[in-house]
Amino acid sequence: MANRDVLAIGASAGGFDAFRRLAQALPADFPASVLIAIHLPSQFPSALDAILTQAGPLPARFAADGEAMERGRIYIAPRERHLLVDGECLRLGIGPRENNARPAIDPLLRSVAFCCGPRAIGAVLTGTLGDGASGLQALKTCGGLAVVQDPSDAAFPEMPAAALDRVKPDYVVSLEAMPALFEKLVHEPVGAARPVPHEIRYEVEIARSGRATMNDMDRIGSRSVLACPECHGVMWEIDEGDLVRYRCHVGHAYTAELVSIGLDDNLNRALGSALRALDERAALADRLFAQARDRGLTHVAESWAEKAQEFGSEAEVIRTAIRRVDDLATRATEEIGSK
Repeated sequence: MANRDVLAIGASAGGFDAFRRLAQALPADFPASVLIAIHLPSQFPSALDAILTQAGPLPARFAADGEAMERGRIYIAPRERHLLVDGECLRLGIGPRENNARPAIDPLLRSVAFCCGPRAIGAVLTGTLGDGASGLQALKTCGGLAVVQDPSDAAFPEMPAAALDRVKPDYVVSLEAMPALFEKLVHEPVGAARPVPHEIRYEVEIARSGRATMNDMDRIGSRSVLACPECHGVMWEIDEGDLVRYRCHVGHAYTAELVSIGLDDNLNRALGSALRALDERAALADRLFAQARDRGLTHVAESWAEKAQEFGSEAEVIRTAIRRVDDLATRATEEIGSK
């Protein structure tokens, strides 16, 4: 009987060291393909392939579009592309960012759920916020196994804590215990096949092609009153039980926590624009006041002095609002991190 031969792992902050330690401990005859998604900065090249190849016996490289998966190899999602699985091949998706990331973890795990289901294992490691929880839930829905790093063992516990809270994984273990667990699981026979829900198929297609339609979004969620923090289009609320997500018809996707942070950013930008305009109007009024005073235009000068004072008072109101929004955003981020 066939064994579980696809292992998909996602990490964010702290992930480089975690992946290096896993690569060190996996055996040379590991009978599965290892797929990795980590939030990589788009501005700088990464040497993660060389680091993982040097760390252990399995060769690692950034995935190429259309290449066949081979067992005993590590494939890494490259910058600015979602790593997806299509049959026995790898695909690099051009879909929008999810949770402000591309590559993101959820698209990889969803594609593995769609493609490989009961022959797959998914894992979420160290990181901030909630990327990976939805994809891990999709994998469980399709018959795969879900593994989460013990949050108390993670360099950044928020991401594994979110997955633990929302997915109810099959295994919760320390990073040190993972290689032995993975080796055990990949030698187990595949599980029973399960039907793939339409929602998972559709979201994999969004990550692959970037194409989304309002009609299809109506089939997987309900229209919300919130605007997308990135493109400002309408967003659909997707209810996955303990996990609520948002996606716009352009394809941008967020956890509820990230929507809150994105809206805080938009509010800060709007308040900053208002403050800049008021400061500019006050500066201009001061300038016109000085000109009128120097020319002996007393009434005109008084009028501009009043306007300058009025603009300055309004600007101070905006400054107070910005400080208040910053305080609320800081508290919200701390609360998210403490969950």
